[in-house]
Amino acid sequence: MRDTHQTIWLALMIGNSRLHWAQFTGETLIYAWDTDYLPADVIQQLSQSQTLKDLLLKIFPSNEATGKARHGNMEDFLKTLSSFLPSPPVIVASVVPSQTALWQIYPNVRILSLDQVPIKGMYPTLGIDRALALWGAGNNWGFPVLVIDAGTALTFTGADANQHLVGGAILPGLGLQLATLAERTGQLPTVELPQQLPQRYALNTQEAMQSGVIYTLVAGIKDFIEAWWRDFPQGNVVVTGGDRELLVNYLQSQFPEIVDSLNVEADLIFWGMRSAALLQR
Repeated sequence: MRDTHQTIWLALMIGNSRLHWAQFTGETLIYAWDTDYLPADVIQQLSQSQTLKDLLLKIFPSNEATGKARHGNMEDFLKTLSSFLPSPPVIVASVVPSQTALWQIYPNVRILSLDQVPIKGMYPTLGIDRALALWGAGNNWGFPVLVIDAGTALTFTGADANQHLVGGAILPGLGLQLATLAERTGQLPTVELPQQLPQRYALNTQEAMQSGVIYTLVAGIKDFIEAWWRDFPQGNVVVTGGDRELLVNYLQSQFPEIVDSLNVEADLIFWGMRSAALLQR
């Protein structure tokens, strides 16, 4: 019987603003969480970790201010680990080269590159996060598939039934649009994203900013989805990214018939990393 520790590995997606982690046992995603970027000295400490438990204690967020966890309870998981399990392999995908370089010191690291994602027709500067999410979505729901990633940037990425890249689009995400208005103007305030769709015609500045960004963005997303279904009537649409739930809430208020046909999944990139890693064995 194979030892459990031989199948444990970590996936790390280095995003534009955060680190996204997943712990796998074999092909099963056990736990996923997000953290801020780690300083170089902390990564150096990780490279010297002697056990899996030691490493996870260093990188798992201790409170909501430093990260958010999904899939179960990490404390319960840590209790199941033996103190002698060695530090696991870490498979890294990244859209931030300076951060990628820091992880080269980890002794058991593998960096995924774009050419290891089996989507056909990709162009050299396509973000690997987009490619992995697309591959993960297609493997789960089938091709053709359009992925809408509601992160720092909002991206659309599609592939046809032959797993060939159709293309996509990139624009500033919900939070980035509001932050840019506050940073690049003299009097507009910092505004948070509301949980529910705001009034369209606002009577104060904060709600006017929310309305302008959200209604315009939601209308644009609807247009992209409808264009996708005209080209691929049986095509799937999957929403992912940190603002996915807010985005779906907004769409639900305006276009519930569209939301009924969407799939929502937080861990598309990890599914893509798992599949790409298995292909490289």
